[in-house]
Amino acid sequence: MVGFEQRLRASLTQRQEQGLYRQRLTLDSAQGPVVRMQGRDYLNFCSNDYLGLAAHPRLVESFQRAAAQYGVGSGASHLVCGHSRPHHELEEALAEMTGRPRALLFSSGYAANTGTLTSLLQPGDNVFQDRLNHASLLDGGLHSGARFRRFAHNDVADLDAKLAAVEGSGLVVVDGVFSMDGDSAPLGELAALCRRQDAWLMVDDAHGFGVMGESGAGSVQAAGMGIKEVPVLMATLGKALGTGGAFVAGDDYLIEGLIQQARNYIYTTALAPALAAATLTSLAILREEAWRRNHLVTLIQRFRDGANQLGLPLMASNSAIQPLKVGDATQATAMSQTLRERGLLIGAIRPPTVPSGTSRLRITLSAAHSPQQVDRLLEELALCQKQSI
Repeated sequence: MVGFEQRLRASLTQRQEQGLYRQRLTLDSAQGPVVRMQGRDYLNFCSNDYLGLAAHPRLVESFQRAAAQYGVGSGASHLVCGHSRPHHELEEALAEMTGRPRALLFSSGYAANTGTLTSLLQPGDNVFQDRLNHASLLDGGLHSGARFRRFAHNDVADLDAKLAAVEGSGLVVVDGVFSMDGDSAPLGELAALCRRQDAWLMVDDAHGFGVMGESGAGSVQAAGMGIKEVPVLMATLGKALGTGGAFVAGDDYLIEGLIQQARNYIYTTALAPALAAATLTSLAILREEAWRRNHLVTLIQRFRDGANQLGLPLMASNSAIQPLKVGDATQATAMSQTLRERGLLIGAIRPPTVPSGTSRLRITLSAAHSPQQVDRLLEELALCQKQSI
């Protein structure tokens, strides 16, 4: 029998040989368009800080002020004594922003997705998920005990056929913006199909919330839909809003059901109250400073136009996530390392995060970037690609 140590060592060796070994970066600065690591500054194009709020002085001040009043840790789960006034006010603000009766905070997007799916679904139910959904959605569906089916990416016809072939309750689950491809789900078509097939639709809007929509309320708002079309809305707070945690928004019975049944909510310590207070400030900035979203849109278009002129193989995306096709995992890792040596941080995304043969550089843009920094990015990418041919 192979021991655990031998098995782990063999797995690690195999990952290294296949170019799939993962390593952490240790930053010595706050998040921003420029970060510091090991005594050197780098242009940062791999953060999800889409609006440049993670180190905003107003958020820092809100966090410090709330920490002085409420302390650092929440001390307990929400259902014991860990639910503080900032948590309550943030839930109310998120419900108002998304146009829903209530919202419920979770400690992470992974906890929100797995907790929601395992609470909603029962054995005998059917859950249908896009093939490119985030791992937390897939895990939640698999762990729920429901009959699990995946449909081709953004293929409404494939989903239609799969829905028509089953009996019983059905839940369709998609990302609003897909985290590794950067493209968006066809929410209007999906909602219409769910209505015809008497299924519910759940949207994970981690990468759309704060960025898309007239007021930044996300992909669902951008698609002109509300709670009737999308009964279950989940989004994270650690990306465009620059803080941490996640929430689920919906009707009163959905939220009460999660409070009573979601193990990921019931049995975990609540977010730090100071983090909730800082997120309230993020929402205020989102309302007051629409220029951040507008500037980000301008940078995305500048980058895509420049990449097309240079012949860079970008994937189809109009979001802040701009993947550059590479294909081979080892080559993607080598290109990422070359760019780092030239002062740019860009992550190489490889299997199993993406399918085999689709490794890419995942470039993310932020409202904190300048046009000149985007131009520098384009120059370095063109040079890097030329050297890799």
